[in-house]
Amino acid sequence: MKYGYVRTAAATVDIKVADTAYNSENIIRAVREAAANKAKLIALPELCITGYTAGDLFMQKNLIKSALDALKIIANSTAELDIISIIGLPLAKGAGLYNTAAVVFKGEVLGFVPKSNIPNYGEFYEARHFSPGCGKISYVDFFGKQVPFGTNLLFCDEEMEDFTFAVEICEDLWTADPPSVRHALAGALMIVNISASNETIAKREYRSMLVKSQSARLFCGYIYSSAGEGESTTDLVFSGDNIIAENGSITARATPFTNSIIYSETDVEKLRGERIRSNTYTGNDENYLRIYFKTDKTPTPLTRKISKTPFVPENSADRRIRCEEILTIQSLGLKKRIKHSGAKSAVIGVSGGLDSTLALLVTARAFDSLKRSRSDIIAVTMPCFGTTGRTYKNAVNFASSLGVTLREINIEKAVTGHFEDIGHDINLLDVTYENSQARERTQVLMDIANQTGGLVVGTGDMSELALGWATYNGDHMSMYAVNASVPKTLIRYLVDYEAERTDNEILRTTLTDILDTPVSPELLPPKDGVISQKTENLVGPYSLHDFFLYYMVRFGFSPSKIFYLAQKAFDGEYDKEFILSWLKVFYRRFFSQQFKRSCIPDGPKVGTVTLSPRGDWRMPSDASAQLWLDEIERL
Repeated sequence: MKYGYVRTAAATVDIKVADTAYNSENIIRAVREAAANKAKLIALPELCITGYTAGDLFMQKNLIKSALDALKIIANSTAELDIISIIGLPLAKGAGLYNTAAVVFKGEVLGFVPKSNIPNYGEFYEARHFSPGCGKISYVDFFGKQVPFGTNLLFCDEEMEDFTFAVEICEDLWTADPPSVRHALAGALMIVNISASNETIAKREYRSMLVKSQSARLFCGYIYSSAGEGESTTDLVFSGDNIIAENGSITARATPFTNSIIYSETDVEKLRGERIRSNTYTGNDENYLRIYFKTDKTPTPLTRKISKTPFVPENSADRRIRCEEILTIQSLGLKKRIKHSGAKSAVIGVSGGLDSTLALLVTARAFDSLKRSRSDIIAVTMPCFGTTGRTYKNAVNFASSLGVTLREINIEKAVTGHFEDIGHDINLLDVTYENSQARERTQVLMDIANQTGGLVVGTGDMSELALGWATYNGDHMSMYAVNASVPKTLIRYLVDYEAERTDNEILRTTLTDILDTPVSPELLPPKDGVISQKTENLVGPYSLHDFFLYYMVRFGFSPSKIFYLAQKAFDGEYDKEFILSWLKVFYRRFFSQQFKRSCIPDGPKVGTVTLSPRGDWRMPSDASAQLWLDEIERL
């Protein structure tokens, strides 16, 4: 269970109603199969030892005793397996009969969890047979051993604290106050629900929504197992709709109307981090009994797909929706700033690169929303030593096709004069050579904004902020930074989205060529008219850096876990040495360049990751990176 991943299973087995011997054989078979597939926990359906649809047979002593005997057989038969099984059965206690989940591990029953909410409406008539469970903890004699009984039980791994789970049963989830809420607040990072939910029209969608939303609001993994074929069809049909979810996302789901086992890994380390981030998530484990177990610490095989682009939805339809939403957020943020400041114009430097392209597209949207002429947008192209014909042409064509006012100001003379002023050799192509151009461009934009009563729209993106790949008080500065929380990998898709939806052929062609142009600040002279300074050759692939950024800032993952995930995501594209080398660069730059992020301009938050010092990321500019770099060295 390395890096906080716990492999879980949800199973539906073939049963015969009231045939506990047949049912227990199939349960044992499912547990063995799940253990062979490296699962550490398996959930089986509600009352699966007897069948949920046994009706008044639940009042028969023979069936109740046979269910207990079958549970004992299951426990003994799986004692050598390193897997926890949650199994449904009827359990008599005192004067009541309870719809119960038995938690079984290494030949023992660790606890019995009764169902809290007993449905007695529509097709359900459980109150005819079962009593509701309560939080008060008592004990049940199970073949000479006193086993805890009650709803308030937490099951905890002795050596892996985050592997802590609790159980609720079917209807418990469908109520206004599910027990899982209390379980999560008490410390359960995983909720197991054993269920017998029959199928009706549209119920599958509603069930999915319940599981996803509960896993999201509780920051938990949710393992849901449901009854299927084998239950009585006298009045109902059960589909075996097994679901595994994590923090609002379904990671595995069974094919409907099939009895099967599904698997997934739950990242309990990530879930713990989510709870820590949310200061409104307050715990309370009062009246809970913690029951400990100890599983083997074998590595968890990671079967889930790790996306190379965590900021970008992989589904094209979802991606289009995301792009439109982001562009709307950006443009509305700028719209408010323009309206509030009374700006007569918006001034933006256009280079023929991705960032300024997106910023200008957003600015055009903002002016359209304000019902103002795009001619009040002043796009300024400022060619200098490194400008190529390709980027210059794209900048001009792009601004013209949008109908904005285009100004061209060649800054070579101004920068050359500045070199003379400070005594810099123009042939020395160092950081002064480069940054002088960036700062001159920013000065030009600011002064034009003063001339026209406008504000300067920033073009820099979040990936550049993370790496500090911006000239301090140069392109680092603006009056409103619309791209400040948009990573480079996402910007490509936003520009491509606008290219796809436009009817303007010149605009589409220009945007397509901009997308094909290497990322570059163009601060060094070109070679044979071609860009010589390619950003990703200097700081590394943005695909990797955005991946590192997402998992570091969003979830607080360690360098070793990020490295592990990156190897999975980029398998076949980058080898481990390549990934590791740029991971080291990322952490060095991220820490050393915080001072630039500590004083960035305002800009709209568009996603769950942002580096605004006024918002989600507050970090001292002089923090040491040594702990993180030391861990990377050990890799």
